[in-house]
Formats: sequence, structure tokens, C-alpha cells
Amino acid sequence: MAVPMALEVHGTHLKRTSVPRKTAGARAKHPQAPRRASKAVAKAQTTERTPAQAQEEEFAALAQVCAVLGSQWGDEGKGKLVDVLAQKYDVVARGQGGANAGHTIYDSDGNQYKLHLMPSGVLNPDAQCIIGNGVVVNLPSLFEEIKGLEGRGICCKGRVLVSDRAHLLFDFHKEVDGLREEELAGKKIGTTKRGIGPCYSNKAIRNGIRVGDLNHPDVFAEKLARLVDENRKRFAGSFDLDVEAEVAAYKEYFEELRPYIGDSVHVINQAYSEGKRILVEGANATMLDLDFGTYPYVTSSNPSIGGVCTGLGLSPHKFGCVIGVAKAYTTRVGEGPYPTELFGEMAERVREEGGEYGTTTGRPRRCGWLDVVALDYACTINGFTHLNITKLDVLSVLDEIKLGVAYKAPNGDVLPAFPSDLTLLEQVEVVYETLPGWKSDISKCRTWSDLPAAAQAYVRRVEELTGVECRWIGVGPGREALITKDE
Repeated sequence: MAVPMALEVHGTHLKRTSVPRKTAGARAKHPQAPRRASKAVAKAQTTERTPAQAQEEEFAALAQVCAVLGSQWGDEGKGKLVDVLAQKYDVVARGQGGANAGHTIYDSDGNQYKLHLMPSGVLNPDAQCIIGNGVVVNLPSLFEEIKGLEGRGICCKGRVLVSDRAHLLFDFHKEVDGLREEELAGKKIGTTKRGIGPCYSNKAIRNGIRVGDLNHPDVFAEKLARLVDENRKRFAGSFDLDVEAEVAAYKEYFEELRPYIGDSVHVINQAYSEGKRILVEGANATMLDLDFGTYPYVTSSNPSIGGVCTGLGLSPHKFGCVIGVAKAYTTRVGEGPYPTELFGEMAERVREEGGEYGTTTGRPRRCGWLDVVALDYACTINGFTHLNITKLDVLSVLDEIKLGVAYKAPNGDVLPAFPSDLTLLEQVEVVYETLPGWKSDISKCRTWSDLPAAAQAYVRRVEELTGVECRWIGVGPGREALITKDE
């Protein structure tokens, strides 16, 4: 069996070392030691500083280009880490997804912001925010978001750039999304009905409309007419659209959007050449990836590291840091297999304690134990250099906590990795480890040593099982509720 390559962070560079990496389904006798902090981080730890100061220095010492990606089924709390890191970066960019992504973040005064298209770095007044070529953009939603931010004193003009290569998501894409779900009847995907799938479908079959097409009104009108005609035929009697009215509306939208349009590929690579620090914010998550997720119960883009590269035009070698964000438990919205799902009173308890209702849809999220098999799979695909474990405080109410550490097939065999076969995934028996709870409020903890021993043990066990350091631990919604694991 080929030996996987592990990544270690040394300053802003990655050093590759051949370290055998166990599968999540088979526990190693001597678990791989989690990757440790860089020399710059270690230096910050040995000097007398407050925890907040040491954390700021650590963030400033991270690689020039850093990606923050979801490792589960979304809603892991990526926006909070991006918001915190964005204070140390010059450019914050999104490379895939659309308004189906919902990120809730808080400023230093505790004010809440709910974002869907806008990068979470918008709260840093000095950061340039880029909506990349891989994003599908619904202009009414974008304008509503900009208006809401501007109304709260957050300036967007001159700071936000929308790629001319990004595809336009029209309101009729949302209608088509709903019509497709109706056709599926009892086999619904559980889409957010934000039009994401139909828009990416048009992109894939090469009849989509890009932001840059707005520069050419005649071309735009012709493309739109063809697109509408295709849907009229596809959904005869159920779909129609006044093309002339839509063209007129988009002429007005274009005038409003014009100051924001630019060549994002050139801009972001120029920023890199100038030594500017670039933070990439993933939307959705690895287990919803079109290729690696629980297909077909996935999103229509690639939220894994590959999608980040193609969605922004950044080459892979430029990424010196890839942070995976994972809840201390798991949640999922919509349909699809979910091996560690909880039901009944326990599910409701976690849902209420964690406020697990969709930012985008408002739907109650399905809740479950932390699935280490899936998390290990995400670590393998993305090459995470660090993990950020969020919402550890939610588990404080539980007497004991379980970790899903392996899957057993119906014949009793332990699976070597996360399977692609959904029928098999629905039949697996999850092997759990049970750890003691800590039964105390940890939301006011600000250092690793503040955490109860049982909470520390839980985090360490996740490290042992994945081989990736859980560098940051979230214990609340605010920026300050982020602990650096500095042992």
C-alpha cells in the first residue's frame, strides 16, 4: 500500500514527510502524533503574552495563502474563523457555491451578521473581498446583502470585486430547482431551492450566462431567450418567463453592479505576486462535494481544496495552510445517509443547545455524534494542516459523549475508509467510543488549561484518530470564544 504524504507547517512553507496515516476504520497501536505548531507559533508561546496577543501573533504567522474549508456537511462555523483570520489578511475570497451558503458571524461588539454571498472578511474594513469565478451569483440577493451591510456602516464599494467569469443565477433557476424536486417525488435531494443546481447545470452544458455577458446587451438578451425557451420546453405548462422584462431588469442591475465587476483571476494572482496575504473562505463542505460527498445528496460544486483552486484561479502550490473546520458533533440539512445521526430526545437536546436551524432555510438540522470516519476522509482529501473544532461548549450538557470511529459492513468487516456506495453507507454499523462528559459551562474558557480534563481528552482523541492537530477550539459564538490549543 502506498504511504500517504502528511503535511507539516514550517512558517509559511509546507514540508512533506512520509508518515503512515491510518484509516479511520482501523485504530493504530501507536496513533500518529498530531502535527504541531510552526516555529513562529512556538516562539509566541514562550514569550509572556496574554492569550489574545499570542493568538493574534499566531494568525499573523500563518501562510501567505490560507484556505478555511468545511469538513462535514456544512454549518461547521467556518465564517467565525474566517472573520477572525480576516483581520490579518489583505484579501478574502470565495471560490464556489452561491447564496445556499449561510455564514453567521459576530463583530467585536457582539453584533450578528448573516451572510450568504459576501465573504466573511467584509467586516475587516481594510480587506478586499472577492467573489470568484466559481461562484454562482444571484444579483438581487447580492444587492440586498450589500444594502444591509452598508446600512449598518460596512462599506462595500471599492472593496468588493465580483468576477466577470462568475455565472449569473437568475430567479427562474430557483423555480426550476423546485420543479426538479417535485419530479423526484419520494427521492428528493433536499435542495435549498436557491437555484444552485440548475445554474451549475447550465454552466456544465455551456449555455450559462456570465457576469461579463452583461457588457454586451444583445448577446445577453439572445442567451437569456435561448435559456428560457429551453426551460419552457423542459417544463411545458409549468414554466414561463417574460424575457423582455427580465432583460430590462438586468440592464438596471448591470448599472448597479458595474463598479464591482473585475477580472478576479488577475487581481488575486497580482495580489499574491505583491506579497499580499490571501484568505480563502470555503462554502458548504467536503461531505457535500459533488465528487467526494454522499452523491447525489450533495451540492453542485466542489467545496474541497480542488474547487478552491479552480474557483479562484489560484494554483495549488500557493496554498501554505489548509484549515478544516469541524463541529464537535455533526449536523446535516436535507436528505442523504447520515451514519451517526441521533434521534428522539437526544437529537432534540443537541439541536436546541446548539441552535441548529439553517441560516439559509431555517430548517431544523439533523444532529449526530462526531463521525471520525467522515472527518478522516475529509482530512485525506484536503490535506488539512490544522483543524478548528467548533461548538465544543454545546456538548457540556451531556453525561457522556460518543465518537464514531469505524464502520462495520453487514458481513462484519470493518471498512477501510468512507465508502462511495450509498446503499452500503445506509447499512453500516457504526463503532463508537464513549468518552465521559465534563458537565460544566466552558463558554467562558479562554485558554487550553481552562478547559476541564474531560474536554481536553475529547479534543486529543480526535487528534489521535485523524492525525491532524486540533489547533483551535470554539466555545461560543463570539470572536473571543476561540481557544488556541497550546500544550
